[in-house]
Amino acid sequence: MLRKILTYLIPLLIGVGLFYFLWINVDSEQLLDCMRYDVDYRWFVLIAFISIWSHVFRALRWRLQLRAINIDAPLHVLICSIFGTYAMNLIFPRLGEVWRCGYIAERQKASFTQVVGSMVADRMTDSVTVIILAVFTFFLAQDAFHSFLDTYPQIKEKLWNILTSPATWGIATATILFAVWLIRSHSQNKIISKLHTMIVNLWQGFYAITKMEGKWYFLLYTILIWGCYFIQLYLAKFAFSFTHDLGVVAILVLFVLSSFGMGIPTNGGLGSYHVAIIFGLSVYGIGTFDTTGFDPQASAFAMLEWGLQTVMLVILGIYTAIYVTIDRQRIASGKTIVHRSGDKMRL
Repeated sequence: MLRKILTYLIPLLIGVGLFYFLWINVDSEQLLDCMRYDVDYRWFVLIAFISIWSHVFRALRWRLQLRAINIDAPLHVLICSIFGTYAMNLIFPRLGEVWRCGYIAERQKASFTQVVGSMVADRMTDSVTVIILAVFTFFLAQDAFHSFLDTYPQIKEKLWNILTSPATWGIATATILFAVWLIRSHSQNKIISKLHTMIVNLWQGFYAITKMEGKWYFLLYTILIWGCYFIQLYLAKFAFSFTHDLGVVAILVLFVLSSFGMGIPTNGGLGSYHVAIIFGLSVYGIGTFDTTGFDPQASAFAMLEWGLQTVMLVILGIYTAIYVTIDRQRIASGKTIVHRSGDKMRL
């Protein structure tokens, strides 16, 4: 019980703590003035529309994975499961993934473990995509980062000390060796056995993508998902008077940093997303990255971009709750027929 409480409480405390730290270190009056006079909110209607399509493409991609294991859920059901995933993640980090796997497994009378395996591969694909984007973006924006580090020599010195520290390389080497040992180990220790099984399952789940039918569609949907994410942020620059001049590379930097921020296990990126965006904007001269006083304009961009997306997720979550309730009632009454998973499905 204590472990479960800490699992949900610690991410919430981290997120609230980061957000509170940001709020007390920004001039709230200037921040509110910026939100009133420097923002064209009409852009957020288009951003919301693009955001919904990213969920649709994610559902289409997940359908390929589920069909590969003979689970053929209707597309509208999968779309709602994606809506619900992100809404539930606002309550507890990663709770949405557990919920959507449970919902689909229950509705389609399928193996929960198999559904979880498909979801893990889905998330691993996202992780690989972020890493590829990060490497690509770093090479494009290296001049901007060098200029930023020259402006903040104390940050440059700390980063250099970390990168050249024997402790850093020692920990990295030990981690790699430990992971290799886990993969090859057949230890009977319960903890080691669980870790070994988890790593093997993760690898098998990811490797299965290369063997399934429709893998080129899988790649296409992945590009469309992340393309929608990027377009949302690119359109957001037009909503703020002080970000109009940011180029594609600058938005790529914000995009990658915010993706890492969303990857930190807080409630829907609370706090971590904001700090990542503020840092990214400071690299391109919008405000300064000074934790004793965050820039009001950069803070307004982060808060509104995150806040309006969150409002949309709450609305979609309410819609999903209503849809799931009606869907279950229709299944119980026999108005909707669900065929048991297991037969070979058609792509």
